[in-house]
Amino acid sequence: MKISRQKKVQKHLNFYKNNFKFREPFQVLIDGTFAFAALEAKFNIKEQITKYFQAEVKLLTTQCMILETEKLAQLEMKLNGALRIIKQFPLHKCGHEKNSISGSKCFNSMLANNNSSRYIIATQDRQFQDHIRRLRGVPLLYLHDKAPTLERPSEATCKHAEELRNGTITNSLQVQTVKILKQKSGLEETEIKLKKKRKKGGPNPLSCKKKQKKSVVNQPPSSGKIRKRKRIKISSHVKDALQKEISS
Repeated sequence: MKISRQKKVQKHLNFYKNNFKFREPFQVLIDGTFAFAALEAKFNIKEQITKYFQAEVKLLTTQCMILETEKLAQLEMKLNGALRIIKQFPLHKCGHEKNSISGSKCFNSMLANNNSSRYIIATQDRQFQDHIRRLRGVPLLYLHDKAPTLERPSEATCKHAEELRNGTITNSLQVQTVKILKQKSGLEETEIKLKKKRKKGGPNPLSCKKKQKKSVVNQPPSSGKIRKRKRIKISSHVKDALQKEISS
């Protein structure tokens, strides 16, 4: 691989690492068109993509994609080789096991919540590639002249990354990821905020005057008994003698 191509792919990967929290092992969703193109180009998907990224990768597909490739292989015998290739990859649960849908719709459903699971889409489908370019934070991988090519981040992706850096929007990727993990683990709780009644406050202690202590006069202790005055009785002849002295 040429040095310029190596620098370019590392630049794109670092962009997704720094702005959208991509990390190793990189999860790559492979569709039937990419498997068929790899077969035609004699391209070893696992070996060459690992070498191209110079990092650990995890190649995945879904049950919906395999069923779609099987149907196409029944119409085109040359797609049998692509079917054998895509069946080599581990199946990722997509939630459509009971009622399968088309491969592109299945992959698109995996990219919900701004690609919170951080998938890289490997496809040769031109119509699906145009759809991926309109999404934010979804790397696109395809074969160009028998060589793997990680397309530069789309305009929508770059704009979203700039908004995140400037702080004009919140980092919804982390919020959505935490919310999904809580839902899966059953830890999601409903928070009810109760309004606290405001207590009536008393008077300001600084504005209140301090109570003055009353001076207590020392009084002799009382025994508790009330003394009655004794009246002195004067006899009548003494009273008469006193009145005579006063009149004389």
